[in-house]
Parts: sequence; C-alpha cells; structure tokens
Amino acid sequence: MDPELEPVLTRIAEALERLSPPAPAAPDFAAARLFRHEPRSGAFHPAPDYPLPLASLMGVERQKERFVQNLQRFAAAVPCNHVLLWGVRGTGKSSLAKAAFMSVSETARALKLVEVDRDQVTALPDLFDLLRARPERFVVLCDDLSFEEGAQAAKALKSALEGGVSGPPANVLFVATSNRRHLMPRGHGEDRGLIAAAEDAEEEVSVSDRFGLWIGFPPMDQATYLAAVEGYAERYGLATDDLERRALQWAQTRGARSGRVAWQFIRDLAGELGKPLPL
Repeated sequence: MDPELEPVLTRIAEALERLSPPAPAAPDFAAARLFRHEPRSGAFHPAPDYPLPLASLMGVERQKERFVQNLQRFAAAVPCNHVLLWGVRGTGKSSLAKAAFMSVSETARALKLVEVDRDQVTALPDLFDLLRARPERFVVLCDDLSFEEGAQAAKALKSALEGGVSGPPANVLFVATSNRRHLMPRGHGEDRGLIAAAEDAEEEVSVSDRFGLWIGFPPMDQATYLAAVEGYAERYGLATDDLERRALQWAQTRGARSGRVAWQFIRDLAGELGKPLPL
C-alpha cells in the first residue's frame, strides 16, 4: 500500500465507524417478565405484569388445563409442543396465553414472555437465534397471526420453528393465536395465477402442521356464557337481582356470546356498582 494513502484510508474508516449505528445494548431480561420485541432496533421493551388472574377466566376450563400442562412442561425443560390457539374472536385466546404464563412463571422465575407483532413474522428466525444463546426460557407470543403477506411470512415462521441446520432453540416455545385454524390469509393473490396461488396456500397451510398442539375455542352457547357471567359476578362481589336478564340483553346488543362480551358486561356492571376490577 502506498504510504501516502494509509492515513487517508484510516480517516475514512474512522469516519464510517462514527457514522455507523451503535450496537444494541444487551437485553436486560431481569427487568420484567413480559417484553415486547422491536425488530428494527433489536430492543426488548419491558411491559407490566398481566393483571387478570388465570382462575378468573371462565368457560375455557378444558383449554386452560391443556395449555397450562404444556407450558409447565416447557418450564421444566421436558418435551412439549408449540401451540396454536385458534377459534372465534373474543373467546379468550390471548388472555389465556398471558394469564397462564403469569401463573406458571410465579414458580418458574427463568420464564419470560416476548410478544411479537404479526406483521413482523419475517424477523422471527433472527429473534430465535438471539434467544437461543440466553439462559432464560422464552415464550414467544404472536397474537392474531395470519399470513396477509403471503408465503414469505409463512416460510420465515417455518424456518424459525425448524431452526435450520442447528435445529429449533430448546429454550423457546412459540405460541400463536388466530381466528383461523390453518392461518390462511383473506386473499391468496389469484392475480398471480392459479398454480402460484395454490402453492402459496399450501405453504401457508403447512405452517400449522409445525404446531404440535392445537387448542380450539368454539363459540359460547347461552349456558356457558351465563356461567361465565355468574362466575365473574361471584368472584368480584357484583350482586344484582336481575343479573341473568341483563347479561342476555347485553349479549343481544353485541350480537354475540363470548368470554369477551361476558367480561365487558361485568366491567359495565362493576362501574355501575362502583367496584374495582383487575383490568
């Protein structure tokens, strides 16, 4: 190298180093139990504990038992499965995932939950590789997952769950909630041609096969809805003479019966009676 060029190149290298963004700080997972991941910056933002107790979720006893059992196995580092919670809206899928995590993490202090946005599924392989080297055990939660972006997002999720040549990280459990059992998008890009659309659909459907545990949340019938309302009312001391009639009228105004509708009725009743609730 020409000796006259060496100081010039050194100055250029130093200037580029000053312009480059600083390396992200190592995440502090001791700061909280719940975090939200931001792929662009690589940051893990701590979130407050989820306040709704697991015991307060009504009408989903079977789903609750199965999910908690699998989560306890993961916390104990014994074989378990990635989980897909699927079913109609408002049935408590996301609430169950977070409340169950809070319950199990009371005794499993190394357990952390990282929530990712459904529009950032393509960043999951990098996230899983980052978490792989950590001593903690992570539940990665994606709420309302579907593949609106098409096959690219589906391939990224498959890559994350399969882990490539190194295999999936043993300290990561992926949990997704969805209104659709096969995670299908609302459109399949028919303008690309029937063959391409069919291949994309096959790619997307095949992702659901990577979830070893499917837990379904069917629509609530009237008896289950009223049982949920009565359970909430008893738990939080919300006494009223016409509870059943008012709960049914509330459901009629919403056009649906679900755990969410039951909880919204209870919130309205608690506000009327001046009683506090955890949310």
